[in-house]
Amino acid sequence: MNSHPNISSSEGRLGVLLPGMGAVATTTIAGVLLARKGLAKPIGSLTQMNTIRLGLRTDHRTPLIKDFIGLADLDQIVFGGWDPIPDNAYESVLKAGVLNSEHIDPIKEELIEIKPMKAAFDSDYVTRLDGPNKKTGANKRIIAEQIREDIRDFKDDNGCDRLVMVWCGSTEIFLRPGPTHDTMSSFEKAMENNDPSIAPSMLYAYAALMEGIPYANGAPNLSADFPAFEDYSKENSIPIGGKDFKTGQTLMKTILAPGFKARMLGIRGWFSTNILGNRDGAVLDDPASFKTKEESKLGVIDHILQPDLYPDLYGDIYHKVRINYYPPRGDDKEGWDNIDIVGWLGYPMQIKVDFLCKDSILAAPIVLDLALFLDLAARAELGGIQEWLSFYFKSPQCAPGLYPEHDLFIQHWKLKNTLRWLAGEEQISHLGREYYE
Repeated sequence: MNSHPNISSSEGRLGVLLPGMGAVATTTIAGVLLARKGLAKPIGSLTQMNTIRLGLRTDHRTPLIKDFIGLADLDQIVFGGWDPIPDNAYESVLKAGVLNSEHIDPIKEELIEIKPMKAAFDSDYVTRLDGPNKKTGANKRIIAEQIREDIRDFKDDNGCDRLVMVWCGSTEIFLRPGPTHDTMSSFEKAMENNDPSIAPSMLYAYAALMEGIPYANGAPNLSADFPAFEDYSKENSIPIGGKDFKTGQTLMKTILAPGFKARMLGIRGWFSTNILGNRDGAVLDDPASFKTKEESKLGVIDHILQPDLYPDLYGDIYHKVRINYYPPRGDDKEGWDNIDIVGWLGYPMQIKVDFLCKDSILAAPIVLDLALFLDLAARAELGGIQEWLSFYFKSPQCAPGLYPEHDLFIQHWKLKNTLRWLAGEEQISHLGREYYE
């Protein structure tokens, strides 16, 4: 992979469409509005604050990523979205309770102007949430076409040159891919037949793909993680990525587990529990939605530790995950972990982690980065699954026949090397060869 693609200009207006205008989406929107006014820092965003090393260490070339690769500027972004609850972004951000008034009042009028479009929503798939701002139609194909019309209208009304879509909605009930998800033809027929295997998030992904728009899935929903959409996106040079934003407890696991493995420390058990009280917590209080989240969270440890290669160290781990809805906590999630590790000669030790985090504060920079990087990928005509964006996901999509890479540090390395390749710079191996030249 020596040659690199031609990347079209980043000039013009970039529309960022967010299905689900709750805490994560409105925290993202508010943060971008504040950052471009110089009223707050976009902390946590690689696209805004991270540098990238180019060439040898002795070259001292470390530009900011946003200056190096030609990303869209924050001033170019215009936000839109859908939600079954009709609150505008100002009303939604107040209800979410994530931000203080000092970060809401200066952008109140701009937030008021951002109103959610009617959502493709079905309480059969998210049982603990409902609202009146919903689309209706004789079948799911018709509703998907309504989303496509929303996309076209939004683009025209806001003078957008390009669009991206990032799912910020709730976790749906657990679904596995089946025959209806094999081809675009079978999927479209299933929509027309109102097949229960077609969830609302899939309608958004379908609409995005049909409109040629990059799509990222920030929840553990099946959404676009199946052959019909993967094949279509690759054939038509449309970037897709997912799934499930890597924020609190799983972020810590992808930091800690690679460290244990690097030191060849064994693990006997890893018990994780969470409490949170936001809309996400209420949705996950439903066992069917929790099952979807559980699948996303449980796969991380096995893929990082590779118990088949290291049976003595990781062949018999007891891994348990719990999520508890606790309304008083609001968006301030607490993730508690007990890790039973094994050292020299089999002696046991323990590690306790108590991460008191703000879920939407950790998710917001991910939404921004994905929007900007997906736009970059589209301008470079990189279609299909964008594995280089696995850094942002709990359960990264990967090409058929491969296992997902969960190690945060390998993911970060891959992301930056992809940016270097896109820009025609040499990829870095960290061999330290400058000492031998």
